[in-house]
Amino acid sequence: MVYNEIGKTGMRVSNLGFGASSLGGVFHDIREAEGIEAVHTAVDNGINFIDVSPYYGHLKAEIVLGKALKEIPRDKYYLSTKVGRYGKDGKNYWDYSAERVTASVYESMERLNIDYIDLINVHDVEFQGDLPGGLQKVVDETLPALVKLREKGVVGHVGITDLQPENLKWVIEHSEPGTVESVLSFCHYCLNDEMLLDYLDFFEQNNIGVINASPFSMGLLSQRGAPAWHPAPEPLKEACRKATEYCDQQGYPIDKLAIQYSTALNPRIATTLFSSANPKNVLKNIGYVNEPFDAQLAQKVQEIIGDQMRVRWKNT
Repeated sequence: MVYNEIGKTGMRVSNLGFGASSLGGVFHDIREAEGIEAVHTAVDNGINFIDVSPYYGHLKAEIVLGKALKEIPRDKYYLSTKVGRYGKDGKNYWDYSAERVTASVYESMERLNIDYIDLINVHDVEFQGDLPGGLQKVVDETLPALVKLREKGVVGHVGITDLQPENLKWVIEHSEPGTVESVLSFCHYCLNDEMLLDYLDFFEQNNIGVINASPFSMGLLSQRGAPAWHPAPEPLKEACRKATEYCDQQGYPIDKLAIQYSTALNPRIATTLFSSANPKNVLKNIGYVNEPFDAQLAQKVQEIIGDQMRVRWKNT
């Protein structure tokens, strides 16, 4: 496993990170014991960065992860969770107020069975962009509340996440230097979309660490295929299906190529998060990362995707 520092945080993390969204049954139902074993398998095999959110499974992911973490020494992992996006009674809601995000941090620590969060993120800032106050509220209220917790030693570092990288850039540009220490961008550094590359110079110039998520583009780049709820437009889904078929014909699963592409090429990206509640899949993906990467096949896949490269969709 390769380890990189997230920006200037001092956190040296595995270039493959464990995204715990699957523990909340986000993609399909899970067996809790198996999900806990998946976490242990990840840590036992060198993964030392775990990311979660109270939104995933409407608290379930944090609860299941908390059970797993009870049995793992605290110095074996860095933990990231989020504030601002939630779910209750099967419905989503958003609250980026200082009062709510502060309470959210303490609630997450209780569910996770920890007394310190290494990295706290404002979850999907674009949704606040649609609420009263817009993104400016993240700058004026949400982030200062998290900085206070950082000053108290409750959290170690502060970051922001979003599907749209231009929103990450805007928040950083309008915040006091040093407020934001990392960004988490998803679905923009994978086989069908490498838009994140356009922003790496900006993040580096501002001492911002970069976390990449969803090398499988939320299932588009997988043998299982995209879930029915996937928000990508149909032409992109079809292009990815053709790319998947081509990889199958070559005897090289697109899942393998996708996770290798996202972890092998750019050391300025500290870690790439994948999610699985299946310990066998965790081991399989760790194995993929440690095998040679077929750059020529990746180029052919991108040619198949063609004019659907970088095609975007709205967050849901």
